[in-house]
Amino acid sequence: MNSVSIDNNQPYVVVVGGANMDICGCPDNALRLNDSNQGNVIISPGGVARNIAENLVRLGVSTKLISVVGADQFGETLLTQGNIIGIDMSDVVRLDGQKTSAYINVLDGSGDLHVAINDMAIINKLNAEFLEHRLQTIKKASVVIADTNLSEESLSYLAKSVAAQPFIVDTVSTVKAIRVKSHLGCVHTLKANLLEAEELCGIKSSTDGSYIEMATWFHARGVKRIFITLGPQGVFYSDANEHGIIENSLKSSVINASGAGDAFLAAIAFAWLNNREIKATAEFAVSAANVALSHSATINPDMSVSTVNEMRKKEYGE
Repeated sequence: MNSVSIDNNQPYVVVVGGANMDICGCPDNALRLNDSNQGNVIISPGGVARNIAENLVRLGVSTKLISVVGADQFGETLLTQGNIIGIDMSDVVRLDGQKTSAYINVLDGSGDLHVAINDMAIINKLNAEFLEHRLQTIKKASVVIADTNLSEESLSYLAKSVAAQPFIVDTVSTVKAIRVKSHLGCVHTLKANLLEAEELCGIKSSTDGSYIEMATWFHARGVKRIFITLGPQGVFYSDANEHGIIENSLKSSVINASGAGDAFLAAIAFAWLNNREIKATAEFAVSAANVALSHSATINPDMSVSTVNEMRKKEYGE
């Protein structure tokens, strides 16, 4: 099968980071610990960067993924499915003697994450030397996106290399978020959940006013736009001109929460490319997250601009 390859002279987005195979256990009823639970086991392509890339392609954005996989069946599956979807996988490298990243998660009875284990040692091969060989591809991108599954060395290299383009970072987890702290001055847009934002800035949220204080801390260190996701409550957004909270007014039922953040981040990038103001960006991103939440797979195959806009109309009446 022919691989997808995007002309570097055409506008595109580069996403750098993890590509996994996801194994998700979904119980039929409330999760019973220390026991076998009847339910569904779903195996699908995953990884924060790869998921963002797929969501972008489904939103109609030409996207290149830079990542690594092992020379195994999981790696073959990721490459094959990425090409079928339309992601440019030409900078995803198969490494002999390495295992493709895997992520196993078990949901609770409400569709939210209960526990997970990730096996992502291979991503350490995605180092500065690896990225240097792809520097021209990175520098020619309209937007560069990274997740903090990358090492601090790799994030540092990217931060220093993308001064001319918006650099968007997904903080992934409280443990990994700290890797980008020294490089916030190079980050155009930061997406973090509340715990990750607290870990980075050291400010604990107690009232809505705390969000403004947190945003001020990030802006003082060079971050131009900050989106702090608040779970079912929505998202706090801020840039140099305005801030606010977009509530998740739809309160749609959650089938699988594991892909919501990746859809949210992809929607942020899409909105930037389409010159949307920050409030409209936040609304579009929350709506994209709700589209993701409404499907059992990590990536909703119905993800599209029209589907997100329909969701946004239901939520915000626009």
